[in-house]
Amino acid sequence: MMKIALSGASGFVASAIKQKFPDFVVINRNDTPSSIKEKLVGVQVVVNLAGAPIIKRWSEEYKKILYSSRIQTTQKLVNAINESDVEYFISTSAVGIYPDNMVCDETCEIGNDFLGMLAKAWEEEAFKCNKPTAVLRFGIVLGKDGGALAQMLTPFKLGVGGIIGDGAMMMSWIDIEDLARIYEFLINKRVHGVFNATAPKPVSNYEFTKTLGATLQRPTIFPLPEFILKLIFGEAATVLTGSKEIYPKALQEAGFDFLYPDIKSSLNHLLKS
Repeated sequence: MMKIALSGASGFVASAIKQKFPDFVVINRNDTPSSIKEKLVGVQVVVNLAGAPIIKRWSEEYKKILYSSRIQTTQKLVNAINESDVEYFISTSAVGIYPDNMVCDETCEIGNDFLGMLAKAWEEEAFKCNKPTAVLRFGIVLGKDGGALAQMLTPFKLGVGGIIGDGAMMMSWIDIEDLARIYEFLINKRVHGVFNATAPKPVSNYEFTKTLGATLQRPTIFPLPEFILKLIFGEAATVLTGSKEIYPKALQEAGFDFLYPDIKSSLNHLLKS
């Protein structure tokens, strides 16, 4: 049986991966280099999901936490993998690496804002691994047990959900089941490189909002002004208001098929099954 090691194992993405790979060990952020090496004995694949939550007001101090929880944790992990018999490494990044208001696949230029530079440094650290390595650039992960959708459900069920701003911004998303299947696919094929973990049909915030409302059979008549998000989150509001139209070209070229390529099929699966 395939044995994997997981860092950042407490999140709902990790929970979905554990269901696919029940034989796993957990690597904690505070593990020493020697304890990580011990945990990697007998492990074939390492999956790195570690990183402090991005949706939080970014003080200068919190920016340092965002950086260290990603780059320094990955550095320590890669150093241990390089001295182990691990066969394959999958690390994490995000579509925040791309500039706003552009149509992008994996060949697109990298943004020069804080998110772009953070993701770039994170990926560079991962590719210092001497084993075949894949980096997944996550879109918005949709699942009813965690992440953005879980936080939206209560206001939408109460009938107070609505579009952000004018609703025109593009959202690149991925169903949690397809994301878990992407890990399964990459681990089986051992493909090297960068992959956008996004569904092939990104949607506008307006379309997402109206589809979610229709799925829940609730009205969506209360728009959320962008300035409210900026008041709450400051610079971090760009995560919620930035327009990202991202396509999973590399995954599709590698032969991956999405079970939930469009937002309607995904929300029906997540909320009605």
